[in-house]
Amino acid sequence: MILRCLALIAALAATSAQAGCGDAPEPCSIAGGTYHITLPDTARPDGPAVVFLHGWGGTGADMLRMTAMVAAIRGRGHALILPDGLPRDRGRGQSWAFHPDRPGPRDEAAFLRAVADDAATRFGLNRDRMLLAGFSIGGSMTSYVACNDPQAFAAYAPVAGAFWRPHPTGCAAPVQLFHTHGWTDRTVPLEGRQLGSGFAQGDVFASLEIWREALRCRSPDPDRSSADGPFWLRHWDRCAPGSSLHLALHGGGHSVPKGWADMALDWFSTLN
Repeated sequence: MILRCLALIAALAATSAQAGCGDAPEPCSIAGGTYHITLPDTARPDGPAVVFLHGWGGTGADMLRMTAMVAAIRGRGHALILPDGLPRDRGRGQSWAFHPDRPGPRDEAAFLRAVADDAATRFGLNRDRMLLAGFSIGGSMTSYVACNDPQAFAAYAPVAGAFWRPHPTGCAAPVQLFHTHGWTDRTVPLEGRQLGSGFAQGDVFASLEIWREALRCRSPDPDRSSADGPFWLRHWDRCAPGSSLHLALHGGGHSVPKGWADMALDWFSTLN
């Protein structure tokens, strides 16, 4: 038991050591903010990467606690880039100024592009092979970047976060998007909910309709439906050139579900 605990502590320490800027323990700093990066043990020559956005009250470094996700991404030869949101006005942690009706002091889309550009230059990554993903409010931030700045990243994979009310009236296209959500999510329900701050979460299915219209998908019903382990999948493939829409539901709640990283990267690999 003692040996097992020591092994776990060592593994966590090794992961935490990656929560900086390459060999430096502090985060990478650019104009407007900071980000963390963990590189694969064996770098791929094309240098793909996942840029993953934390949720409300979190930080980029917090995402390294999701050891299974981190290991899956690094194990497939992808760098994992973890930007830091803005400090919250009240309380601990950080968040994202994601809602178009409530802009913050930083242009978040421009900041995320700058993070990707800096990481590509600093660590030899392929800027054209970066997937933007995020959890909860990070997922909403991902959705809004995809909607308003679709060329910023190669593809988008929001998890447990979509548009908020009022829903966008339309989005630019084309875009490749894979949305994942928990069937029993009560923090961000599929139908959305009203919050005390006056914010109202959007309806995921309404978001999908917005995407189908923006991507000019031929039919409201999916071209393919399937089940893969814990995921129930729906795919809209017959959309505008260079675009597609995918939905994965799972039986859990507000989380990045087990197996998400491999599923998302399997999909992302088909786009390149």
